[in-house]
Amino acid sequence: MAARLGAVHNSSMQLSSDIWVYALIRRVTQAGSYATVARRGDARGGAVLVKTRDGRSGETKLWTQAVGRGGEPVWMQPIAGSDEAAVDAYLERAAGRDPDVWIVEIEDRDGKRFFTEDVDEA
Repeated sequence: MAARLGAVHNSSMQLSSDIWVYALIRRVTQAGSYATVARRGDARGGAVLVKTRDGRSGETKLWTQAVGRGGEPVWMQPIAGSDEAAVDAYLERAAGRDPDVWIVEIEDRDGKRFFTEDVDEA
């Protein structure tokens, strides 16, 4: 799948990053799980990275939004595997390269992501 990384957006209208992040956190907390903003980025257009942790298995994954072939937003994993140290290292490098990036961390007992957009599990 050809994908282009970019800021979080809705295909029908562009949402600011801060509104999208706080809506995600609200969905997570309403479901009884835990989410936090680990790093605040640019409120209007910062890219968003989401670290998820499965409370049962301890598996950690990293997600970023990309633009699919048809121009639709899709969530994908920028790195393979579930090694938390590798995920944290990626996040540190991303924050060093892009001062506008947001980092959200989600912990859910079933490892749910809570995205409303499509997910590319490949």
